[in-house]
Amino acid sequence: MNAFSSLSDGHQRLQALVGAWRGEEEVAATQWTDAGTATSEVLAEAEFGGLFVVRRYRQHRDGTVSFGAHNVFGYDQQKGAVTMHQFDSMGFVPMSPATGMWNGNELVLERSSSRGAARVTYGFDGADTYRMKLEFRPAGSDAWQDMVSGLYRRVSPSTINGF
Repeated sequence: MNAFSSLSDGHQRLQALVGAWRGEEEVAATQWTDAGTATSEVLAEAEFGGLFVVRRYRQHRDGTVSFGAHNVFGYDQQKGAVTMHQFDSMGFVPMSPATGMWNGNELVLERSSSRGAARVTYGFDGADTYRMKLEFRPAGSDAWQDMVSGLYRRVSPSTINGF
């Protein structure tokens, strides 16, 4: 019997995030950073029997870590929504988690704050590849701005250093 077989369908879908990943990213110019390319490392693990996925992310630019994040994904069965709590090197304390839903093979999550709204889309091309796109809409604006997009491939956990 699969250890995750007793999980709800929503919890089982979260397992697509689990694994060690390496990504190539395009970073857009924003108020927080200059445009350019980056590489990233992601290590995501199922916790508490698969009820949550804890994800650690590091972005590298010019040979140094330029951004880091720690995410906790969950599934709210009552609301039928995926949740994501994010803590990152920008230091903003999240007032609430990002929430969203699966649309086919895409997971779309949004979160709002006094600064504006953020939307992240994870698109799974298969078991070993996914795409991510992060967008931001400043407070008072109707236009979404690209922030980061990338393609991530599954790698051996031993190739991810320093987590």
